[in-house]
Amino acid sequence: MNIAQKDSAQESIDHASKKNPSPQEYDVVVLGCGEGGKYLAWTLARQGKRVAVIERKYIGGSCPNIACLPSKNIIHSAKVASLFARSEEFGITKDNVRIDMEAVRERKRMMVEGLVNIHLNNFKTSGAELMLGSARFTGPKMLEVSRPDGEMILVRGDKVVIGTGTHATLPAISGLAKSRPLTHIEALELDRVPEHLIILGGGYVGLELAQAMRRFGSQVTVIDHNERLAHREDEDISLALEELLQHEGIAVELGARVTKVAGESGKQVRMHFSANASSRMLEGTHLLVAVGRTPNTSGIGLDVAGIELTDRGYIKVDEHLRTTAPDVWAVGDCAGSPHFTHISLDDFRVVLSDMAGGHRVTTGRQVPFCIFTDPELARVGLNETEAKTQGIPYRLAKVPMAAVLRTRTLSETRGFMKALIAADDDGLLGFTALGVGAGEIMGAVQIAMIGGMPYTSLRDAVLTHPTLLEGLIALFSVVPGANT
Repeated sequence: MNIAQKDSAQESIDHASKKNPSPQEYDVVVLGCGEGGKYLAWTLARQGKRVAVIERKYIGGSCPNIACLPSKNIIHSAKVASLFARSEEFGITKDNVRIDMEAVRERKRMMVEGLVNIHLNNFKTSGAELMLGSARFTGPKMLEVSRPDGEMILVRGDKVVIGTGTHATLPAISGLAKSRPLTHIEALELDRVPEHLIILGGGYVGLELAQAMRRFGSQVTVIDHNERLAHREDEDISLALEELLQHEGIAVELGARVTKVAGESGKQVRMHFSANASSRMLEGTHLLVAVGRTPNTSGIGLDVAGIELTDRGYIKVDEHLRTTAPDVWAVGDCAGSPHFTHISLDDFRVVLSDMAGGHRVTTGRQVPFCIFTDPELARVGLNETEAKTQGIPYRLAKVPMAAVLRTRTLSETRGFMKALIAADDDGLLGFTALGVGAGEIMGAVQIAMIGGMPYTSLRDAVLTHPTLLEGLIALFSVVPGANT
């Protein structure tokens, strides 16, 4: 710590001391109200611990407020809109159909309000104290909290858990910041359909919102610097996703390097980029940036608390999620954990175990995921690309979703399922599905993997007809013979 930092920290302590002579003491202080942090707070408070949770803005974290659940709410509204567009296919005549984005937004807001109320009730019934305000460390396990009313207080915890999350990355592209682009937060608050939405980034957020906004009636163009969509997935997945977007009428520009942005999102915006050895310019009314996440770790005094960061700005943790400071843990996105709410929930289990002297760790755990396009993309375990890179031999089983008879009753036959089976035994190595209900189907395979069950247990199971899960029988019935 340099002299300026020491002086700044001391001034903060002196200022807080004038307002509140001594810090408020807690058994556990949780910085951030996300999935891992809130479950730790509720659980420990119910065990009789004195627990405080400091939250800057979003009660319950990003998932129920601005990310997972609100986005899926909007996506479902877009699904309903797409069914209206296909209504004749189901023998239903449509007349005077229009999209009311204010009503779409209101439905989402009502859901969020209900979720926030559930969280408030959990804080009340658990006994954990919710403290609204911005906080930063002023020393080891000591935090200064600035409340919305301007009051400054000090809090100290015998143990501290950090769960400050991440925010949307804004790349250093000329004119981008000045154009005031949308992130996922603003995109979920739109009260009118963009005339032409340009999306920078073809990841989870970009793909989900591209399809949703197109179904609401927006012209949509997706620009990504990678040579294919979902570039970490197998090539057949990337090709299927690209075909899906094209079928929806979404333009896709791959291998694109954006050089400059001009104008203002919401009015008129121009994006200059190069692709296929030529320079291009694209005009739109709105710009959404979805190129990744940046950890919320700067400006909160981690250095004065002895908490080190990685070279990417995440909090440095071990397999128990312990930081470099004694009795301080980090959970969720800010700890560099895979950016999924269900992983943050498991981080809660890891830290709770460690606090109790247990041995649960983050290494070796499954990381399932689902992209909520329509149809969904879901995967758990290895894909072919990873297996080949790691030199793991496998047998491949693959069937089209049309082989699952339930999809024919729904008129949702797009996509396929595939599974990787060990080359010399019947072990399940991985499962990928692009199709209706893919996330739910994946869950059954994941449970089998957790239980160490052979693929034949799913192949030979008696599953209800006609259901989507029944498709696993068809899938695992085409596994090639094992090496002998």
